[in-house]
Amino acid sequence: MTGEAHAAVEFQLSTPPDLVRRRRMGRIFELACLVTAAAGVVVLAVLLVDVIVDGAGWLNRTFFTRPPSRIPTRAGILPALAGTIWLMSLVALISFPLGVAAAVYLEEYAEKGWLQTIIQTNIANLAGVPSIVYGILGLAVFVRWMGGLTGGRSVLSGALTISLLILPVLIIAAQEAIRAVPNSIRDASYGLGATKWQTVRHHVLPNALPGILTGTILALSRAIGETAPLIMIGALTFIAFTPEGPRDAFTVLPIQIFNWVSRPQDDFRHLAAAAIIVLLVLLLSMNALAIWLRNRYEKEW
Repeated sequence: MTGEAHAAVEFQLSTPPDLVRRRRMGRIFELACLVTAAAGVVVLAVLLVDVIVDGAGWLNRTFFTRPPSRIPTRAGILPALAGTIWLMSLVALISFPLGVAAAVYLEEYAEKGWLQTIIQTNIANLAGVPSIVYGILGLAVFVRWMGGLTGGRSVLSGALTISLLILPVLIIAAQEAIRAVPNSIRDASYGLGATKWQTVRHHVLPNALPGILTGTILALSRAIGETAPLIMIGALTFIAFTPEGPRDAFTVLPIQIFNWVSRPQDDFRHLAAAAIIVLLVLLLSMNALAIWLRNRYEKEW
């Protein structure tokens, strides 16, 4: 018997049976996690390949410049693409200042106590509320109660609804970015005679901005694929014109994809696959921008 084999036998003889069993269960659990992760990656790869094979041939100039049609060869995504751009632009304009302002208040101005604890708990809970609940809220408030101001089933109503959906995530991300700024930066500013607002404006926010922008883009990446809230507020499944203002009717890419998938003709399935490719490119571009911003402006203290 070699020295290594002899050492292994001695280790097995000296190791308690409970420890051997726990290590064996640990290896089994590790293998199960690896198999599960690999299965998910394989399924995702198969779905992506299937979508690319079905839709790549339909990506041409007319696909981006034509409205949807009941004839597949004449159908395009121009209204849905324009509606998505309108919606995301308004969502960013609404949610970014509100989310950053709320995070600044909670981190820099709010006194530590039971009230802040209640607010933080509710923000964390709202981040996990199903999106359909926000759709019901948007239908009741922005479409019916504030219909005279928002235009009813309009881009503005959809933007306000989606802004409510992503605000908790954006606030939490902004708080983490502000919290990551060292207190020595604040103390140095106070030591030079700066006020609270001057410290926040000139030192805290500029240093926290990369993390805030990253969280904002990731929140918008979630919003771009939401469908249930927009269906609840009445976003149209078939629209042949592009919205020209925030009070116009609209549709978005996920709803257009849903409309095409529900059609019985096989060509509409290829159209849906092509629209999925466009949506994935937009989503991956936003995530890549978030990663670039984080790596470009991230500082080590």
